[in-house]
Amino acid sequence: MHCVQNITQDILFLGASDRRLALFENVFPIPRGISYNSYLVKDEKTILLDTADNAVGERFLENLAYGLEGRPLDYVVVNHMEPDHAATLMEVLKTYPQAQVVGNAKTIAMIGQFFDCDISGRAVTVKEGDTLNTGRHTFTFLMAPMVHWPEVMVTYDAADKVLFSADAFGTFGALSGNIFADEVNFEQDWLDDARRYYANIVGKYGVQVQTLLKKAAGLDIAYLCPLHGPIWRENIGWFVEKYQTWSTYAPEEKAVAIFCGSVYGHTENAADIVANCLAEKGVKGIRLYDVSKTDVSELVSEAFRCSHLVLASATYNGGIFTPMENFLLDLKAHNLQNRTVAVIDNGTWAATAGKQMREIVEAMKNMTVLENGVSLKSSVKEAQRAELEALADTLAADILA
Repeated sequence: MHCVQNITQDILFLGASDRRLALFENVFPIPRGISYNSYLVKDEKTILLDTADNAVGERFLENLAYGLEGRPLDYVVVNHMEPDHAATLMEVLKTYPQAQVVGNAKTIAMIGQFFDCDISGRAVTVKEGDTLNTGRHTFTFLMAPMVHWPEVMVTYDAADKVLFSADAFGTFGALSGNIFADEVNFEQDWLDDARRYYANIVGKYGVQVQTLLKKAAGLDIAYLCPLHGPIWRENIGWFVEKYQTWSTYAPEEKAVAIFCGSVYGHTENAADIVANCLAEKGVKGIRLYDVSKTDVSELVSEAFRCSHLVLASATYNGGIFTPMENFLLDLKAHNLQNRTVAVIDNGTWAATAGKQMREIVEAMKNMTVLENGVSLKSSVKEAQRAELEALADTLAADILA
């Protein structure tokens, strides 16, 4: 049975949520599920903006049929060709054979790659700034390549001042009736997932996100409609500012996260000492993570949030403890910049992890690695405790400045 909600008088939300999927893109844990958003505009002509994943395909098609109320579907806009938004596209085109497909040249090519079909006779190819009028509504298409695929575009409806933003401004998490961000406590219940979504899905492409934000700044936006997560109709600037921060790789907070890779607990002991010393000096909100137990997507998200990072790793097979190395390579792949980093390493016969961690971090842009790192041999002794306290002094002075 259908689940359809009105966004405006003639714009409908046709999305559905998947609460059973364990890993988004078969990589990122989503314990709160995920929503697949699709939108229908009922004007003199009808226009569907994006479809949905096969996992919610039956519900989505029921929603679409209900929303159309027996009317034909005239257009399908494909803002993003990734299968979580386009897997049901062919089913829609078969069900509504008169519908035309609107996309840019890269989109049309990708449709042919994903599906064994020829849509050349029903494809409307658009480029930057092109418009489509359906009656009261005029839609403008703006290219947003690499946010986060090369074919991505966004669509702006001038009539109701709606930006259909593709994967931009999305978040992990299933929707539970409340489809608007102002109907939930977004900062408390959704911001962590929004940050984790951004950092891991889009984080590498800060320059391209900045380009899109500059285009959006020239639009009068009353509704922000992403392909995942809640729709924005109030306090839109607050969330846009988050994207401004994240896409320029500026720390969201002046805060410290300690990332620990420990085999038998001695390296973790050193990390705890630093955390305790920081707390004694008045630093609040300290986060300490075991990189072996915490999913790397959460670690990357925290690195995007915090201004100061502490990396504490055992030496393992002559290198960095594997989960720590994977985390650092992920940070590098996601283009993290502009952080202050402290390094602690440990080794029973050769403490080499510190040097190798520094090399990875120093290859990243505008990263400040503190000189007074700490190197342990097996466990913390009084001399090393003094060094850890001195390291905490340096961090606290910078964080509290």
